[in-house]
Amino acid sequence: MPTVPTAIWNDVLGHIQVNHPQLMRGWFSTLTPQHVSGGVLDILAANDAQRRYLEKHCRFALSEAAQAATDRLITAKISVRSDDDNDEGSVEAHPDPDQLAFNQDYTFEDFVTGPSNRLAHGAAVAVAGDPGRAYNPLFVHGAVGLGKTHLLQAICHEVIDKNPGTHCYYISCETFINHFMEAVESGALHEFRYRYRHVDVLVIDDIQFLAERERSQEEFFHTFNTLFQSQRQIILSADCQPSEIPSLEERLISRFNSGLVALLDRPCTETRMAIIRKKSKLRCIEAPEDVVHLIATRIDTNIRDLEGALARLDALSQATGEPISLAMAEASLGNSPGKPIKIPTILEAVASRFDVKVSDLQGKKRSKAVTYPRHVSMYLARKMTERSLEDIGGYFGGRDHTTVLHANRTISKLVDTDPTVRQLLDEITTDVKNAGY
Repeated sequence: MPTVPTAIWNDVLGHIQVNHPQLMRGWFSTLTPQHVSGGVLDILAANDAQRRYLEKHCRFALSEAAQAATDRLITAKISVRSDDDNDEGSVEAHPDPDQLAFNQDYTFEDFVTGPSNRLAHGAAVAVAGDPGRAYNPLFVHGAVGLGKTHLLQAICHEVIDKNPGTHCYYISCETFINHFMEAVESGALHEFRYRYRHVDVLVIDDIQFLAERERSQEEFFHTFNTLFQSQRQIILSADCQPSEIPSLEERLISRFNSGLVALLDRPCTETRMAIIRKKSKLRCIEAPEDVVHLIATRIDTNIRDLEGALARLDALSQATGEPISLAMAEASLGNSPGKPIKIPTILEAVASRFDVKVSDLQGKKRSKAVTYPRHVSMYLARKMTERSLEDIGGYFGGRDHTTVLHANRTISKLVDTDPTVRQLLDEITTDVKNAGY
C-alpha cells in the first residue's frame, strides 16, 4: 500500500490551516498518515478523544484537503493507534474506565459568557493557558445546569489540545471516594495514591459529596497538598461555596479558598438569548428571533431547561413538517408551570409589612429601617424566583450581585438563629403567594 509522502501530508495540514483554521488543534502534529489505498487515506490518532474530535468535526475537511493535495478522489478514515504504538505520555494511552467522558461540544468556543459567569469563564481560560500557576486551586460553584461541567471539560480540552501528553484526570467525587474505599479494603493504598498524585491536572466534579466522609477528607487533604506543592493544577466544582459544604474540615475549606472561588449564577435574559442562539446554531435549528426571546423570557431557571425547550420545539417542527414559529413556541411552552412570582410583588408585600415605600427599598437610603427590609426583599427574591443575582440587583437600583449575595447570607443566618425572623418571612411568603400574581 502506498505510503503518504511527508510533503503531501504537510500540504493536507496546510490546506486545513488556511481553509478551516477553526478546526486546527495543536496535537494535529501528532497524527500519523499511514497509507492511501482504494481511495482511502488512513490516519492514526493517538487516542480515542482525538479520534472522536476528528470524526465529528474534521472528516470532510481532511478529505477535501487530501483531494486538493493529491488531485485524486480520496476519503479520510480515522483510526486509533494501538497500545504498542501509543506515545508513553499520551493522555489516554491507558484509559481509565472510571474517568468521566468528555463532551466534544463542551469547549470555550461554545460557552456563552455574561455577567453571571464572566469571572468563572475568565479564570477557566487562564487556568487552561497556564495550569498549576494561574489560579490553583480553581473552585467553581453554582446550581445544577449552569455550566460547571462545561467549564471543567473546556479546560481539559484546551490543555490536551495544546499538549496531548498532559494527563488530565477528570472524575466525580463519588469515584474518588469509591476508589479510596476499595483501596483501603484491598490494601492497595499505594496504587491509589500513585494514581491521584501523579497527574498533571486533577478535575473533580461535585466535591460537596466529601461531606460527612472523614477518612476520604483526610486522604484528599494529603492528595491536595502533594499536587499543590508540585504545581499540579487542581480544579473542583460544587453546588455551593467551600464554607457552605456541610461537615467539611476547616483545613480543606482554607485550601479551597486559597485559590480562586468563582460563582456560576443563573444567566440574565440577554445571556439566555445568546445561549439559545448558540445552541440553535450547534444543532442546525432555525429559531426566529421572536421565538428566541419568548424562550428566554419564559424559562429563566438554567441552561439545561433552555436546551430542553429548544429540543421540544425542534421535535415538534420535524413532526409537523412546519418551520418553528412564535405560535408553535407558545403552544410548546404552554404546559409550563403557573405564572412565576415576580419581584415587584415581593417588594409590595415587604413594603406593606415594614410600612416603608417601595421606592425606598429600591433607593439609596441606608438607615436600618430601610436596609433590613431591603435585605429581606433580596432574600425572598432569591428564594422565591429564578432570577439571577444580576437581575435581582437590577430591581434594587442597579445594585451589584455581591450586594444581593451579602443580603442573602445576612438573612439566612437570622433565619437559622431567630424564630421570630422565620415566622415573619413565612408570613410575607404567604402574602406574596396570596397576592394574585
